[in-house]
Amino acid sequence: MASELHFRIVPSDVGDAAALVAAMVAEMRELYWDVGGADRGGLDLNSPDMPKAGPAELGPPHGTFLVGYRDGVPVCGGGLKRLPDGACEIKRMYVVPAARGQGVARELLHALEDAARALGYAVARLDTGPRQPHAQSFYQREGYAEVANFNDNPVATYFGEKRLSTPAAG
Repeated sequence: MASELHFRIVPSDVGDAAALVAAMVAEMRELYWDVGGADRGGLDLNSPDMPKAGPAELGPPHGTFLVGYRDGVPVCGGGLKRLPDGACEIKRMYVVPAARGQGVARELLHALEDAARALGYAVARLDTGPRQPHAQSFYQREGYAEVANFNDNPVATYFGEKRLSTPAAG
Protein backbone atom coordinates (compact mmCIF):
# COMPACT_ATOMS: atom_id res chain seq x y z
CA MET A 1 0.00 0.00 0.00
CA ALA A 2 1.25 3.48 -0.84
CA SER A 3 2.23 5.68 2.06
CA GLU A 4 0.43 8.85 3.02
CA LEU A 5 0.80 12.14 1.17
CA HIS A 6 1.97 15.24 3.00
CA PHE A 7 1.29 18.64 1.44
CA ARG A 8 3.47 21.74 1.73
CA ILE A 9 2.96 25.24 0.41
CA VAL A 10 5.82 25.95 -2.00
CA PRO A 11 6.12 28.93 -4.38
CA SER A 12 5.32 27.62 -7.87
CA ASP A 13 8.64 28.86 -9.26
CA VAL A 14 10.89 27.34 -6.58
CA GLY A 15 12.43 23.89 -6.13
CA ASP A 16 10.08 20.91 -6.24
CA ALA A 17 7.11 23.07 -7.25
CA ALA A 18 8.99 24.52 -10.22
CA ALA A 19 10.06 21.02 -11.30
CA LEU A 20 6.46 19.74 -11.14
CA VAL A 21 5.14 22.76 -13.05
CA ALA A 22 7.85 22.28 -15.70
CA ALA A 23 6.94 18.59 -16.06
CA MET A 24 3.23 19.46 -16.40
CA VAL A 25 3.97 22.17 -18.98
CA ALA A 26 6.14 19.74 -20.98
CA GLU A 27 3.43 17.08 -20.86
CA MET A 28 0.76 19.53 -22.06
CA ARG A 29 3.05 20.81 -24.82
CA GLU A 30 3.49 17.21 -26.04
CA LEU A 31 -0.16 16.23 -25.61
CA TYR A 32 -1.30 19.28 -27.57
CA TRP A 33 1.72 19.40 -29.90
CA ASP A 34 -0.31 20.49 -32.90
CA VAL A 35 -2.43 23.18 -31.23
CA GLY A 36 -1.88 26.50 -32.94
CA GLY A 37 0.09 25.03 -35.83
CA ALA A 38 3.31 23.09 -36.14
CA ASP A 39 5.36 26.27 -35.97
CA ARG A 40 4.35 26.74 -32.32
CA GLY A 41 5.96 23.46 -31.27
CA GLY A 42 3.03 22.53 -29.07
CA LEU A 43 0.78 24.22 -26.58
CA ASP A 44 2.43 27.11 -24.76
CA LEU A 45 0.63 27.56 -21.44
CA ASN A 46 2.41 30.87 -20.97
CA SER A 47 1.35 32.41 -24.28
CA PRO A 48 -0.55 35.72 -24.09
CA ASP A 49 -3.86 34.10 -25.13
CA MET A 50 -3.79 31.59 -22.26
CA PRO A 51 -5.11 32.29 -18.74
CA LYS A 52 -2.30 33.46 -16.48
CA ALA A 53 -1.14 31.03 -13.80
CA GLY A 54 2.35 32.07 -12.80
CA PRO A 55 3.93 32.69 -9.41
CA ALA A 56 2.08 36.01 -8.95
CA GLU A 57 -1.31 34.37 -9.51
CA LEU A 58 -0.53 31.16 -7.60
CA GLY A 59 0.89 32.93 -4.57
CA PRO A 60 -0.25 35.04 -1.62
CA PRO A 61 -2.40 36.76 -0.77
CA HIS A 62 -5.13 35.25 -2.98
CA GLY A 63 -3.46 32.09 -4.25
CA THR A 64 -1.26 29.21 -3.24
CA PHE A 65 0.67 26.27 -4.65
CA LEU A 66 0.82 22.88 -2.94
CA VAL A 67 3.33 20.10 -3.42
CA GLY A 68 2.39 16.62 -2.28
CA TYR A 69 5.19 14.46 -0.91
CA ARG A 70 5.21 10.70 -0.38
CA ASP A 71 8.13 9.44 1.67
CA GLY A 72 9.86 12.78 1.08
CA VAL A 73 9.54 12.57 -2.71
CA PRO A 74 7.43 15.15 -4.59
CA VAL A 75 4.68 13.27 -6.45
CA CYS A 76 2.10 15.97 -7.23
CA GLY A 77 1.41 19.65 -7.25
CA GLY A 78 -1.25 22.19 -8.03
CA GLY A 79 -2.28 25.73 -7.36
CA LEU A 80 -5.11 28.18 -6.84
CA LYS A 81 -5.63 31.66 -8.15
CA ARG A 82 -8.30 34.29 -7.57
CA LEU A 83 -10.77 35.03 -10.35
CA PRO A 84 -12.21 38.52 -10.88
CA ASP A 85 -15.64 37.49 -9.52
CA GLY A 86 -14.18 36.24 -6.21
CA ALA A 87 -14.17 32.52 -7.00
CA CYS A 88 -10.89 30.64 -7.30
CA GLU A 89 -9.50 28.60 -10.15
CA ILE A 90 -7.49 25.42 -9.70
CA LYS A 91 -4.48 25.47 -12.02
CA ARG A 92 -1.41 23.40 -12.89
CA MET A 93 -2.63 20.15 -11.30
CA TYR A 94 -0.07 17.46 -12.01
CA VAL A 95 0.74 13.97 -10.76
CA VAL A 96 4.05 12.35 -11.72
CA PRO A 97 3.51 9.34 -13.99
CA ALA A 98 4.82 6.83 -11.42
CA ALA A 99 2.15 7.94 -8.91
CA ARG A 100 -0.85 7.88 -11.26
CA GLY A 101 -3.72 5.49 -10.68
CA GLN A 102 -3.15 5.51 -6.90
CA GLY A 103 -5.65 8.16 -5.78
CA VAL A 104 -3.01 10.91 -5.67
CA ALA A 105 -5.00 13.26 -7.93
CA ARG A 106 -8.04 12.94 -5.66
CA GLU A 107 -5.94 13.73 -2.58
CA LEU A 108 -4.36 16.69 -4.37
CA LEU A 109 -7.74 18.04 -5.50
CA HIS A 110 -9.14 17.72 -1.97
CA ALA A 111 -6.07 19.45 -0.51
CA LEU A 112 -6.49 22.30 -3.02
CA GLU A 113 -10.18 22.58 -2.14
CA ASP A 114 -9.25 22.72 1.57
CA ALA A 115 -6.67 25.43 0.79
CA ALA A 116 -9.34 27.34 -1.14
CA ARG A 117 -11.70 27.19 1.83
CA ALA A 118 -8.89 28.38 4.12
CA LEU A 119 -8.39 31.37 1.80
CA GLY A 120 -12.10 32.16 2.03
CA TYR A 121 -13.28 30.88 -1.34
CA ALA A 122 -16.80 29.48 -1.62
CA VAL A 123 -16.53 28.41 -5.27
CA ALA A 124 -13.75 26.61 -7.15
CA ARG A 125 -13.51 26.39 -10.91
CA LEU A 126 -11.22 24.52 -13.28
CA ASP A 127 -10.86 23.58 -16.91
CA THR A 128 -9.37 20.85 -19.07
CA GLY A 129 -8.85 20.20 -22.74
CA PRO A 130 -10.23 17.77 -25.31
CA ARG A 131 -7.26 15.40 -25.09
CA GLN A 132 -7.79 14.83 -21.37
CA PRO A 133 -11.19 13.10 -21.15
CA HIS A 134 -9.97 11.25 -18.04
CA ALA A 135 -9.51 14.61 -16.30
CA GLN A 136 -13.02 15.74 -17.23
CA SER A 137 -14.50 12.47 -15.94
CA PHE A 138 -12.47 12.77 -12.75
CA TYR A 139 -13.62 16.34 -12.10
CA GLN A 140 -17.24 15.40 -12.72
CA ARG A 141 -16.96 12.45 -10.31
CA GLU A 142 -15.55 14.87 -7.75
CA GLY A 143 -18.63 17.11 -7.97
CA TYR A 144 -17.66 19.70 -10.59
CA ALA A 145 -20.64 20.74 -12.69
CA GLU A 146 -20.13 21.97 -16.23
CA VAL A 147 -20.30 25.76 -16.61
CA ALA A 148 -19.67 28.24 -19.39
CA ASN A 149 -16.12 29.26 -20.36
CA PHE A 150 -15.15 31.49 -17.44
CA ASN A 151 -11.50 32.17 -18.26
CA ASP A 152 -11.27 32.56 -22.06
CA ASN A 153 -8.99 29.51 -22.31
CA PRO A 154 -8.83 28.93 -26.09
CA VAL A 155 -7.86 25.27 -25.73
CA ALA A 156 -10.13 24.03 -22.94
CA THR A 157 -13.37 22.29 -23.80
CA TYR A 158 -14.59 21.52 -20.29
CA PHE A 159 -15.13 24.15 -17.61
CA GLY A 160 -16.25 22.99 -14.17
CA GLU A 161 -17.42 24.59 -10.95
CA LYS A 162 -17.97 23.30 -7.44
CA ARG A 163 -19.42 25.00 -4.40
CA LEU A 164 -17.05 24.45 -1.50
CA SER A 165 -18.94 23.52 1.63
CA THR A 166 -17.48 24.35 4.99
CA PRO A 167 -15.57 21.38 6.42
CA ALA A 168 -17.46 19.56 9.15
CA ALA A 169 -16.39 20.39 12.69
CA GLY A 170 -14.11 17.68 13.91
